[in-house]
Amino acid sequence: MSKYTTFPDSADDHNPFQDPSVTQHSSNTGYATLDLYNPFDNNIPAAPPPYEATSPAAPPALTPPTKTTPTEPRNYGSNGTQSAVNATTADLLKKQEELERKAKELERRERELDAHALGSGASRQNNWPPLPSFCPVKPCFYQDINVEISQNFQRTVKTMYYYWMFTACTLFFNLISCLTLFCAQATNTSAPVGFGFAILWFLLFTPCSFLCWYRPVYKAFRSDSSFNFFAFFFVFFAQLVLYVIMAIGIPGWGFSGWILSLAALRENNKAVGAIMMISSVLLTAQASMGVILLKRVHSMYRKTDASFEKAQAEFATGVLSNQAVRQAATNATVSAAQGAFTAPR
Repeated sequence: MSKYTTFPDSADDHNPFQDPSVTQHSSNTGYATLDLYNPFDNNIPAAPPPYEATSPAAPPALTPPTKTTPTEPRNYGSNGTQSAVNATTADLLKKQEELERKAKELERRERELDAHALGSGASRQNNWPPLPSFCPVKPCFYQDINVEISQNFQRTVKTMYYYWMFTACTLFFNLISCLTLFCAQATNTSAPVGFGFAILWFLLFTPCSFLCWYRPVYKAFRSDSSFNFFAFFFVFFAQLVLYVIMAIGIPGWGFSGWILSLAALRENNKAVGAIMMISSVLLTAQASMGVILLKRVHSMYRKTDASFEKAQAEFATGVLSNQAVRQAATNATVSAAQGAFTAPR
């Protein structure tokens, strides 16, 4: 144990500053040490070059994989989802249109109920023809397509109303064309006669067409009246035949149709011929549109419950419920009975 507890001899004490590596470093002036550094000395040994980190070698370039076009498109479920969304949107739009249609129908029925709110003793105020208040002639009919006509037939009734206005304008233009022919051919005997008939047709057909076929078709769609349907078909077909004759343009009949128009052009009356050609085109369009509308009303008539038997029943009921007819029948019966009793035996 004594050799472990005894202190070493001073001669054996090792000096760390006498280490060869330290003495070698201190004697070497190639390094800028703190002892050798003098900021005011111009002969400063060159400092070692700064440390530059060596850049690592660049990795080898990777070639991108070539894109291959698949033969079939990949389906990640988006097509099925989009189809479901489109189907849902279509159903919602369809339901929205149905709700809007029902809302319009309810609004129409509400206006109709408001019109009848005053009771049976208060009748609706006539509003057609729309005349100014200062006019001594008052409106003769009550007409409101949005109130009285079902929504399924409103478009057809409006089209028939516009067609009636078109026929009135066509007859007026026919009057103008006959007037120009009369002014250009005053010596011709057929021109004055045709002008007089043109005035008659305009004054006669304009109100009669409204009363004889537009009002029946209006009332037919308003109350699903079979009698008014048959009245419309009969009168409108007869008027279509007359429209075809108008388009032909027989001289002296008051119709500036194709015959008179071509004759005016052959006589070098270009201005009169041009006006009459326009009238001929309008008359032809009038007849063509009438045929289309007749077929349209007939197709809608077949979808209703109207029939010839119902028309007969409505006619009989209307005749019997007419106060004038009943009074005339009563007077005739009383007169016959009195004559039978007072006759000599």
